[in-house]
Amino acid sequence: MTQLTSVDATFLNAEMGNVHAHIAGLGVLDPASCPGGRLTVAMVAGLVRDRAHLAAPLRRRLVPVPFGLDFPYWEDDPDFAPEKHIVEVGLPAPGDDRQLADAVAMLHEQPLDRSRPLWEIALIQGLQGGRVAVYIKVHHAAIDGVMAAETLAALLDLSPEPRELPPDDAAPVRAPSTASMVGTGLLRAAAHPVRSALSVARTAPYLDEIPGLASVPGVGLVSSMVQGALGRPAAPRMPRVAAPATPFNRPVGRRRSVACGELPLADVKEIRRGLGGSVNDVVMALCATALRQWLDKRGDLPDGPLVAGVPVSLRRAGHGGAGGNQVSIMSAPLATHVPDPAERYAAVRRDMDLVKRRFTASAGGWVREMSGLLPAPVAGAVTRFALQAASAVSLRPVNLVVSNVPGPQFPLYLCGARVLGYYPISVVTDVSGGLNITVFSYDGKVNVGIVACRDLVPDPSEIIDHLDDALDELRALSRQALGEG
Repeated sequence: MTQLTSVDATFLNAEMGNVHAHIAGLGVLDPASCPGGRLTVAMVAGLVRDRAHLAAPLRRRLVPVPFGLDFPYWEDDPDFAPEKHIVEVGLPAPGDDRQLADAVAMLHEQPLDRSRPLWEIALIQGLQGGRVAVYIKVHHAAIDGVMAAETLAALLDLSPEPRELPPDDAAPVRAPSTASMVGTGLLRAAAHPVRSALSVARTAPYLDEIPGLASVPGVGLVSSMVQGALGRPAAPRMPRVAAPATPFNRPVGRRRSVACGELPLADVKEIRRGLGGSVNDVVMALCATALRQWLDKRGDLPDGPLVAGVPVSLRRAGHGGAGGNQVSIMSAPLATHVPDPAERYAAVRRDMDLVKRRFTASAGGWVREMSGLLPAPVAGAVTRFALQAASAVSLRPVNLVVSNVPGPQFPLYLCGARVLGYYPISVVTDVSGGLNITVFSYDGKVNVGIVACRDLVPDPSEIIDHLDDALDELRALSRQALGEG
């Protein structure tokens, strides 16, 4: 028996006509090593059917509690049929990357059917060079980033030959009876005031970590005072930075635009060696430079830094995919306002170090605590109202989301087809911004997936081009620092 957490339910509650809370990935594959040299819907459906027991999100569906008294439950779908979740799309000639991005954008605009397991796969045929693409979409209520990686790992192999699988000998998971769900919901409702009070108390020392609140005068002082009263060591103080207005911080529409690109991981590591910091620091600096160029080109470059939301997993090593979403988010200044490349990189390193030390001190639990403040019967309506109100008053906790996920540095295979690249496609909202950049390193490359509101950023491939320029700029600085001319 598995019930959604308050964080899981928030992803369901946040969905409206212009926002869908699913995350996705686009794999580009070479089918030459597939049986018959072609990847088909039947092959993918058979793979999912054989391996669904290795990844619970693939076959579990939502079971709502009557009258919305409590958060829904998950159960194994007794009518699970993978082929119902898989479609095939053919691109017209020439089947180039721009056509692929447009097809993925249209697929990403569509909501998932909540009456069955919350995932879909689109097999996209007709790419140049004989390639094939696989677009995989899963609702964020069902998985976080770590669980998404585990779900992919269940479907992928280390060679064109499929591996031996463990048996599917677990009993099907079933939701509780209606009477049990109602009884548990009533008990939770009765205890909710106490739980909410405890959540507020646990959140108070770290109010200035919540995106948007750090820029409110006095919040940092309140957090410090509460930490002192509790006898806790003072966490590093965050700079009071408000997210400035940008072209992608306006109300998002229903349409999406997508762009994918890749950078050599060796070049990113070379920059890290020459300029110091981490791979993540390099990624954030590349994004800062690319966004600076994009904004400056339009005459919209703010005088101060952008504020990026940076998702962070709260899972501890060895705890696998249990326990629903375990994710938080850091808000980090992004030094787009600094004109000198070396000074910009140094500013990104400094800011990321401070943000990470602050996050480590608080353990990032404010997302879980804040999501549980509202009782389940009203959480959905209040969440949607709050999101609409935030859009109406142009509330900007962050400007955009930037995420960097490390992946395997060896080739993987799906149904025998080699995965050439994998590009994450995430979520945009009025609150998190109409632009999302997610980076995934795989097999010697840094794969970049960008999704945006089409009304605000019609062609995000321009940002990919600026990332290439930013890499050249930082690589030159690195080689100069290493004395390589």
